[in-house]
Amino acid sequence: MRLTHYSDYALRELIYLASLEEGKLASIKEIADAYNISKNHLMKITYELSQLGLVKTVRGRGGGICLNKHPREINVGKLIRITEDDFKLVECMEDGASVCIISPVCGLKHVLNEALNAYLRVLDKYTLEDLVKDPLSYRQLLAH
Repeated sequence: MRLTHYSDYALRELIYLASLEEGKLASIKEIADAYNISKNHLMKITYELSQLGLVKTVRGRGGGICLNKHPREINVGKLIRITEDDFKLVECMEDGASVCIISPVCGLKHVLNEALNAYLRVLDKYTLEDLVKDPLSYRQLLAH
């Protein structure tokens, strides 16, 4: 399984914000430049993260974005469930009739479903705080 760029960038943005010094705001451009990723993608992601209440946006001069929750309150598994749009690993896991000829007897769907659930259970055990244990190291690497 591979995460979409959307989920990857959402995690990176949250990690960046979690590594900021207390009270500091970041700009989308600053985050995009730090990771060398698309500013336009981050704008869409920031909008959704703000709608979810995970980040706070401050408009105007001196504005920017920051976390709206403590990093320990942001669960990685929950975030991935929100940002990923498709957990159907094979065609037979999709809604509707499967065109695969072996679907009536095949055990693969159940094995993949079990693996997916295990994957998500592991992500559920971690928060943003677990990912950013040493904010200073992140600040040094991201140069902010």
